[in-house]
Amino acid sequence: MRKFNKYFFLALLLGVFSCSDDYFDVNTPSATADVEQLRINDLLAPVIFHTVEGQYSAELAFGNYVQNFAGQGGTAAGETTAAGLWADVYLYALPNIEVIKDKAADAGASHYAAIADILKAMNLGMATDTWDYIPMNEASMGVENLFPDFNAQEEVYTEVFSLLDAAIADLQGPDDSTVNIGREDLVYQGNIDQWIRAAYTIKARYQLHLVQKGVISPNEVLASLENGFTSNDDDFQIFYDDRSINPRYAQEVLARNTGNFHNVLASQIVSMMNGNYYPFESDALEIDPRLPVFGEIDNSEDTEWRGYVSGGGGVAPNGEPANVQFADGGYYTRVDAPIVVISYAEAQFIKAEAEFLANGGTATSTGTTPAGYEAYLEGIRASMAKYGVNGSDYLDDPVVDVGADNLMLHHIMKEKYIHNFLNPETFVDFRRYDFSEEVFTGLTIREEEDGTGDFEGEWFRRATYPSTEVNRNGEVVEQYQESPVTPVWWDAE
Repeated sequence: MRKFNKYFFLALLLGVFSCSDDYFDVNTPSATADVEQLRINDLLAPVIFHTVEGQYSAELAFGNYVQNFAGQGGTAAGETTAAGLWADVYLYALPNIEVIKDKAADAGASHYAAIADILKAMNLGMATDTWDYIPMNEASMGVENLFPDFNAQEEVYTEVFSLLDAAIADLQGPDDSTVNIGREDLVYQGNIDQWIRAAYTIKARYQLHLVQKGVISPNEVLASLENGFTSNDDDFQIFYDDRSINPRYAQEVLARNTGNFHNVLASQIVSMMNGNYYPFESDALEIDPRLPVFGEIDNSEDTEWRGYVSGGGGVAPNGEPANVQFADGGYYTRVDAPIVVISYAEAQFIKAEAEFLANGGTATSTGTTPAGYEAYLEGIRASMAKYGVNGSDYLDDPVVDVGADNLMLHHIMKEKYIHNFLNPETFVDFRRYDFSEEVFTGLTIREEEDGTGDFEGEWFRRATYPSTEVNRNGEVVEQYQESPVTPVWWDAE
């Protein structure tokens, strides 16, 4: 379990550094380090931290859209700017990545530069999947260009793959520098083999995004996964602790306990797990064993798990009062909980989907390859192990163990949806399959309580640009601003 409270001050310090002289050309605070004073090792932990925090910021924006949760009382979310993610990417991560790369070049530290490239690819990928057009070529130039132009998503994806491929090649080669990667690597503690597997798995994730677009084939995804994660030990994540508490714990548990706004579990995730959408055939099962790891019933007299209809005013799908809130001490809502960016279980579900598609599968077809079916089962096994529950009865139930000849896309996407609870990658999956109920069983669009929503009856498909960027770089932003219900490039037909 990795702890990183010692890096929090440095993360703040470097954030201030990266957006002071190089952002608005204001006076540098007296406690801020100058670039020349910083070692290359000082920069990696804050960059990793803000890359992972960006994951949390994105999910906070999109988790309501994909009905992992609803707002207190069951409220649905309107359009978002995902401003927290923008700050993590453009104020904290990318500027310091460029400093790492400059220092790595000076020191001949090719492995350090490669890790920086992987982190850059991750940040650019998250950003373009959120806003479509984003600053890339002209980002992080500081006073040399305070009004950066934006790049098209197709160009950003090309850069993401280029960065990952270059990083893999560099990590597979020698590093003759004297720069060692150690505890500042909050994810793998300098394990180069794990960074290589991470790069391949991240590449497969982004390749999968382009399969429906016809740019990438399922077999290319499978080829990347051959070199990807091999177990749960490879998961890209960082853990918090009792001094630097997990932000979801603060948002969902502390806020609720102090009478402040918090979220509740939506009916979509609960109905996927309580036997409603997928009725269990075995008497040994009443619910998915992972459900109590995510949520808890808020009334001790209730035994039936009822999630909140998105925008439904506090009711469950059957019209009764909803009752599921985030679990106090749950896997993602305890003080020392992790934020998981990408995992071995997700990689297995990517493989299961790619095998299914390579076999000619569609949203309504049946049957997959033996390798695809084994990946589906292995993803479930890995998910159960990660969440610390016994999944044997679940895996034996005929509603889960359907057999290779009967597997459908909705089985794979159901399991990926459940495993990736609170992961913004689900928003990508929903858009890739056009919010299809055939692919995501039971999915219905949010209800509009007053019937006056600006986008009533339409799914949100992107964030709009934050006001900070609009106010600072408005003439450029105006060229790329789209409605929040407009598909991004890879989502458009």
